[in-house]
Amino acid sequence: MSQMSDYLENKLLDHTLGKAAFTMPTTTYLALFTTAPSDAAAGAEVTTSSSGYARQALTTAMSAASGGTSSNTSTLTFGPATASWGTITHFGIFDAVTGGNMLLYGALASSKSIGTDDKLEWTAGQLSVAYA
Repeated sequence: MSQMSDYLENKLLDHTLGKAAFTMPTTTYLALFTTAPSDAAAGAEVTTSSSGYARQALTTAMSAASGGTSSNTSTLTFGPATASWGTITHFGIFDAVTGGNMLLYGALASSKSIGTDDKLEWTAGQLSVAYA
């Protein structure tokens, strides 16, 4: 299950009520967190400094929504890590490869500790984003 950020909630509400058009992101990116995000702020994202971590492009890896849910259609892989990333507890979806606006976020089904040479992977169908 995922949740919307305040940023996305406001953009969709303004768009729906005819106040301001929401421009669809060209590419969305999956990020990993070691602390929980909230509607108002992202969690602590894994550091990119010499760690082997980078956000992963998500747009073409996700199915078209059906029944309020979208799932990955291909494998999503982070790593291998070149340094410890800590314990990954949450994910976020952003509109930029670095910085940008968090759109959606959620908790991993179970946290995963990532050390040197480890990777985090979702095979097809394992990452599900749903609107509740």
